[in-house]
Amino acid sequence: MATPLTADQFVTALRAEGVTVVEVDDWRDHNRNHKGAWGPVNGVIVHHTVTSGTASSVELCYDGYDELPGPLCHGVIDKDGVVHLVGNGRANHAGTGDGDVLSAVVGESALPRPTANDTDGNARFYGFECINLGDGDDPWPAAQLDAIERVSAALCRAHGWEAGSVIGHKEWTNTKVDPVGFAMDDMRDRVAARLGGEPAGGVNPRPATASYTVQLGDTLTTIAESHATTVDRLVSLNELPDPDTLHPGQELAVPAAGNGYEPFPGADFFRTAPNSPVVTAMGRRLVEEGCSAYSQGPGPQWTDADRQSYGAWQRKQGFSGSDADGWPGRVTWDALKVPHSS
Repeated sequence: MATPLTADQFVTALRAEGVTVVEVDDWRDHNRNHKGAWGPVNGVIVHHTVTSGTASSVELCYDGYDELPGPLCHGVIDKDGVVHLVGNGRANHAGTGDGDVLSAVVGESALPRPTANDTDGNARFYGFECINLGDGDDPWPAAQLDAIERVSAALCRAHGWEAGSVIGHKEWTNTKVDPVGFAMDDMRDRVAARLGGEPAGGVNPRPATASYTVQLGDTLTTIAESHATTVDRLVSLNELPDPDTLHPGQELAVPAAGNGYEPFPGADFFRTAPNSPVVTAMGRRLVEEGCSAYSQGPGPQWTDADRQSYGAWQRKQGFSGSDADGWPGRVTWDALKVPHSS
């Protein structure tokens, strides 16, 4: 399970995978969160629209209709492989499906045939509508299939999932037949192959980690000390809902030994204005990269100069607007290669 990406993280992950993104209207605040939960998320569902034409399909998925208000997905993938983002949060795309399928997605194991419709998929899955008539004759251009692959891989990378977390709508519920025209097993093979390498942008947004099995008497503090990291970073890496509760046998992601770089400590780490050697190490790398807005320092206390410097680094990486707001994200952090500070 994972906490849903923020809008900025979502866009950054897609672009890092080489996806062409169009942000539609106020998609960042367009959702159905007032109708139910959004998250924890477990995977990606691929749909087809049963429509033709990019503009009208995007409009439909953004607005929905009387019986089913929009957004009807998070992104619309057109025939040219462009991804139009229409929603951020809960969307009316998956409906109810089989809880046994959800369990298989979580475990990334073989999918059972869906028989029950007893689980809210809108809370648990990202959804992408692909423009296709769904009649078996409408073609799937190579650019569109490539975009489906890249979008799926981007979200898998961002959350640490494998290709088994990507399913078709017809694999979620026995009331749907989409997508028609290509095999989901083939798409998962493509996603798996892509996950075996670096993203198209040359940056891997997944931090270098190893697995640690919690022992009797362990606390996050003792685990952090033994792995030269911090409690905050362990909480971020593992998305722990209750950091005070650990169980013997529980598997935790910890910074991998010997990788030489600080793993991404999480976006919230910086918004608390930390006083940390990690901030100093980051600042020194920004200076080395010619992205300094410092009049003195850098030092351990996070300041507006750090944020301005990091924004310059984001712009150097090709980001703009809200994606270059100076708050570190995983993709640009991994590209910066901040040395271990402890």
